[in-house]
Amino acid sequence: MSWGFLRDLLSGVNKYSTGIGRIWVAVVFLFRLLVYIAAAENIWKYEHDEFECNIKQPGCENVCFDHFFPISHIRLWALQLIVVSAPSLLVVFHVAYRENREKHHNQKLYRSPGERDGGLLCTYLISLILKTGFEIIFLVLFYKLYNGFKVPRLVKCDVRPCPNTVDCYISKPTEKMIFLCFLVATSCLCIVLNLSELSYLIFKYSLKCYLKKHIKKHQ
Repeated sequence: MSWGFLRDLLSGVNKYSTGIGRIWVAVVFLFRLLVYIAAAENIWKYEHDEFECNIKQPGCENVCFDHFFPISHIRLWALQLIVVSAPSLLVVFHVAYRENREKHHNQKLYRSPGERDGGLLCTYLISLILKTGFEIIFLVLFYKLYNGFKVPRLVKCDVRPCPNTVDCYISKPTEKMIFLCFLVATSCLCIVLNLSELSYLIFKYSLKCYLKKHIKKHQ
């Protein structure tokens, strides 16, 4: 799969972001997307082939793997990257709508189509809320699916058609555990950045409204 579209999306939304938003883009691009492409994808590449159980009962190994890994870590991480980045499209679409509207009316309707005010500010805030919500949902999903943020060396399986409880071994558990911790840490960092940017924009807008009201009152 080519990740060029996600890179272009992040680059496109970067020029409409605040300073905190640009840090979020850098974290997603450098510490999540590039790490995924350069290293993490290869670690989980042959996870099914390297999953071994101490029994050769036909179908047992496949069923056990499906039981303990209903969704591959790496595919879930890829889905998380796409879903978390998607709300940024709202901002890009809103700016494109403003530019198209100016072009259609053949006059300048906004001081700058990319300036965060009015409707665009609301769109930007909604995108931040959605990104934060998706991050939290995926963290909870990881925790629920894999019984915590850990990769065990040994798992015991008694799912049919296995005739009894069998021991199954996961390949490279330490390496996978390190990357899983990194994944969780970067997700938490992105949540903190999104909440910080949300608080900053709300505070800035509230202060602007207060000062405008105060000046109008004195006039």
